[in-house]
Amino acid sequence: MLKQRVITAVILALVFLAALFKLPLPLFSAFVAMVVLIGAWEWANLSGLPKAWQRAAYVGLIAALLALVAYSTHLFDDHSVNISKAILMVGCLWWAIALLWVQGYPGSAAHWGSRWFKVLMGVAVLVPTWLAFSFLRGQPSGAWLILIVVLIVACADIGAYFSGKALGKRKLAPAVSPGKSWEGFWGGVASCVALALVVAYLADVSVWATLLLIVPAGLASVLGDLLESMVKRQRGIKDSSALLPGHGGVLDRVDSLTAAAPVFALALSVTGWSL
Repeated sequence: MLKQRVITAVILALVFLAALFKLPLPLFSAFVAMVVLIGAWEWANLSGLPKAWQRAAYVGLIAALLALVAYSTHLFDDHSVNISKAILMVGCLWWAIALLWVQGYPGSAAHWGSRWFKVLMGVAVLVPTWLAFSFLRGQPSGAWLILIVVLIVACADIGAYFSGKALGKRKLAPAVSPGKSWEGFWGGVASCVALALVVAYLADVSVWATLLLIVPAGLASVLGDLLESMVKRQRGIKDSSALLPGHGGVLDRVDSLTAAAPVFALALSVTGWSL
């Protein structure tokens, strides 16, 4: 199983890095859209839409929304309008609401547990994710900005794993993810702080501005993971699919990014921070 996981992870990393650094913005956005639409297929099942035609219809809905966002934001020309920032703000507001639901689970399922409400949740998760990646890729040094987002998620995850394993006692969200602890959470935050210091030093930019950009995205990444865990638990399944050998589904691999990327992109658009 471990060998299978490693091989899959290496292949995924190589494909992602090739797309990130070799594809122009429109093609990279199409690549991310493909990943998001696979996620939409899986989310439809999490929402309680297991039939193929229902899932296909949901994928079509998400695809149409991505096209509408691309058109309305002028994403691929030099005249991108403020609606990009507005959509990112709505996406980040959604995650603030999701935090309350994760904290209140299982009681909170009375508010969001219906099939059609989870369908809307998927829209709020997937569409801002695609916009965030496309928006970031269109910035100067955009590929490196996206790589920083990936490193944020990795640092938060690795720091949480090792500190949680060594020190973990107090459960972070026992009803959602029993394996996560507050000690692990703070270990992940510390890792993100260390990453911010390294980035600030290497890029010769403000330490405080870099911390304000990276740490909130790291905090959000934990929420992205917890939200998908909550929905899967309510649905009664372990993985979003079996598409990736040893890793489950696409959503299982990008759940943290769905929260971290919009938060990072919004912070970048507000602060004007750049490499």
